[in-house]
Amino acid sequence: MNQKDKIVLRELGKRKAEIAALPIQDGNRQRWVRLNMLQPEKPMIWIFEIPWHEMDVNGELQLQCEDPRCHGLERSLRQELYQWDHMPADSVVESVIPVPPVLHDTGLGLDEKVDIAKTDETSSVVSRHYHIQIQNESDIAKIQMPQVALDEEAWDRNFGMLSDLFDGILPVVKVGMKGMSVAPWDLLVRLTGVQEILMDMYTRPEYVHRLVDRVFDAYLHRLNQYEQLNILDTNNETWSGGGPQYTEELPPPDFDARRVRTQDMWGRTMSQIFSEVSPAMHEEFALQYECRWLNRFGLTYYGCCEPLDKKVGILRKNVPNLRKISMSPWIDVDTAAEAVGRDYVFSLKPNPAIYTNDAWDPDHVRRELRVTLERLRGMHVEVIMKDISTVCYKPQRLWEWSEIVSEVTREFV
Repeated sequence: MNQKDKIVLRELGKRKAEIAALPIQDGNRQRWVRLNMLQPEKPMIWIFEIPWHEMDVNGELQLQCEDPRCHGLERSLRQELYQWDHMPADSVVESVIPVPPVLHDTGLGLDEKVDIAKTDETSSVVSRHYHIQIQNESDIAKIQMPQVALDEEAWDRNFGMLSDLFDGILPVVKVGMKGMSVAPWDLLVRLTGVQEILMDMYTRPEYVHRLVDRVFDAYLHRLNQYEQLNILDTNNETWSGGGPQYTEELPPPDFDARRVRTQDMWGRTMSQIFSEVSPAMHEEFALQYECRWLNRFGLTYYGCCEPLDKKVGILRKNVPNLRKISMSPWIDVDTAAEAVGRDYVFSLKPNPAIYTNDAWDPDHVRRELRVTLERLRGMHVEVIMKDISTVCYKPQRLWEWSEIVSEVTREFV
């Protein structure tokens, strides 16, 4: 790493350290703890899946490092600082530089074959047409069990390099695998076709059961190897489908930091393609298999974009460690509120399409949010803005949304 790049990254690290030391960080952290432990707290706010290619206005996101190998780290630091400056909501800036393990993973044997259509060459949000690779029983064997290997030398090398880089600025910490969110049905529809596999649940149910079972065997095979390699890590400070997972319930009293287990962690699954599938078929073809994953963890989050307002009953029945339920823009709020009550965190996800209107209407945003939160008053709520494909190259809309929601949620303490 050349001297110029070191100076760039160290300056970003200094700014991160200053922000992380602010008293508000611990305040936000404790508010998330109270929410996640189902204690009284205002609705909390979290923003992610941002169209970063549209967000730069003052050069704050322009990369300055010359070495392309530095760009990933520089980009993540710049985005974290930008979000804190312009749309912090209830975020928490941690005072560490994490260094994840370096893994070699053989995958599940099939890579998606896809045609892509773009409307914006700078955007990572694209339309996809998938080529079908699994059509019958004989194709199921194409899904292979992944083999995972840890490259300890590369991990040590990364750790040493970053420790030197941020010496005297921020602590650098080796961390294990924290992301325990899986979406097997997202993978399946890319291999089978959406319409085809949904019809197969009716016309060829045994075939679908064997296919889903095979995919979950593969995901669990990978998870078991993480445990055997002893590379799992507590993940309270991370997020999956909702806000940060800070809690005092995990890890449990018998926790041993020398060997982190799945029961010390949060887990998550989802079945987004099941938006129009009945609760009974959702339970049969998705949830019963997802519980093989979810039941391994201490606490869990369920769902993503699929509307779950009419499926809380099957979640109650099957997922005893469930703590948060995704409530996408396509729910009926009254039905969802009645079903969830105060037993779970209601992970409210407003529609990001509000940013695509020709006329941005902040007053409408304020009114709609007040109506929704009034219906959810007394419940445990997080307001999650995600899946933001575009802000029409007007990042100030997202900044203003953050300010509006921060203002309105304070009315519901």
